[in-house]
Amino acid sequence: MIKILFKLAIFLVAFNTVAQNSLDAVIKNAEDNMPLLGANAVVAGTNIGATANIDGEVTLSGIPDGTQKIVFSFVGFSIEEATLNFPRTTQDTLEIFLQPGGEEMDEVIIQSTRSRRSIADLPTRVEVISGEQLAEKGNMKPGDIRMLLNETTGIQTQQTSAISGNSSIRIQGLDGKYTQLLKDGYPLYSGFSGGLSLLQIVPLDLQQVEVIKGSSSTLYGGGAIAGLVNLISKTPGEQRELNFMLNATSALGLDVSGFYSDTYGKLGTTVFASYNIGSPYDPADIGLTAIPEYNRYTINPRVFYEFKEDTKLDIGVNTTVEERTGGNIDYLEGEEVEDPFFERNNTARTTLQSGFEHSWNENNRFNLKNSFSFFDREIETGDYIFAGKQFASYNEASVVFGTDKMEWVGGLNLWVDRFEQEVLNDAPVVV
Repeated sequence: MIKILFKLAIFLVAFNTVAQNSLDAVIKNAEDNMPLLGANAVVAGTNIGATANIDGEVTLSGIPDGTQKIVFSFVGFSIEEATLNFPRTTQDTLEIFLQPGGEEMDEVIIQSTRSRRSIADLPTRVEVISGEQLAEKGNMKPGDIRMLLNETTGIQTQQTSAISGNSSIRIQGLDGKYTQLLKDGYPLYSGFSGGLSLLQIVPLDLQQVEVIKGSSSTLYGGGAIAGLVNLISKTPGEQRELNFMLNATSALGLDVSGFYSDTYGKLGTTVFASYNIGSPYDPADIGLTAIPEYNRYTINPRVFYEFKEDTKLDIGVNTTVEERTGGNIDYLEGEEVEDPFFERNNTARTTLQSGFEHSWNENNRFNLKNSFSFFDREIETGDYIFAGKQFASYNEASVVFGTDKMEWVGGLNLWVDRFEQEVLNDAPVVV
């Protein structure tokens, strides 16, 4: 009996010795050396932890013997870890300094100023719609990009036709014809093809939207007197991306979109496709459409090839086919209507674009861009039909060189724009 009691006493003493391992620490802000009230200290892999008092002091008790990792954390600060052996040879108080931190965001590189600087280092005021904001606006209006722009300060997307829904971009009050709309730096929506452009661009494949308010005609010509909107497409990343979006509206509209991107060694690809359909909608019951009937297909494959880390090539094709009709809703729904009022737009757009970039170093590079656009549009209203075909070409060679503090941009571009009207009747054109 005495032996049993003696062994039990030894066990209790040993247990008590183990349980006596403790750690005192003071947790402070690394920037101003002030104590952090409410900071936490936890022994990793256990439920042993404590919270710092008003002086930043914290005490951990009952730490097991052996090598233990102590984790110190506080909201808005980076986590610090300390690895200690217990029992400790000294009983000094640890001083832990936490560095202020926040949510890390990907660096935003601006392309519209042709300098490819980060938005933090850019002297020109550029507003960027990206990340969660871009995804939110895309979910709210997945059929076109009007929602992306309409809620940006200083920009108004003005509807110019109540029948077809045509819209233009007004920046700082100037007329829409003074705003330049770009896609990856290419002026693809100018001239005869500009009328329905906002309604035919689907936002799912966009990486970011850059807006410069104020004249940018030095960089992009006279069409950018009010400013410019540059739509930047997604490029292949390190990981495969596959997105689908299905949206149905109470106005009997349907949007189906898909985006895929991947890399295969030096080769990368992105494929975007969408189908958008809308039914004629007359919520006010006045006999005229508030939302026209439309049926649109879009396909946009692109190929990227990296010869070297500093030499890249991309080639893409963008095809959009749409039929859009607005006006008398009874006529659109197939009923017999005497002398119906309507406007029908049949459009087909095909764009071939390619870009080449070679960099000598971080600040010096050469860019070569080329695009060919073919646009076919037919407008029918009543007994009158207007139709034509537009061929537009944009060619550009530019060079950027300088230092971190100053950059020089120089280049040449060549615009070719040809429009041919189809003669469908003998009625004279009234000027």
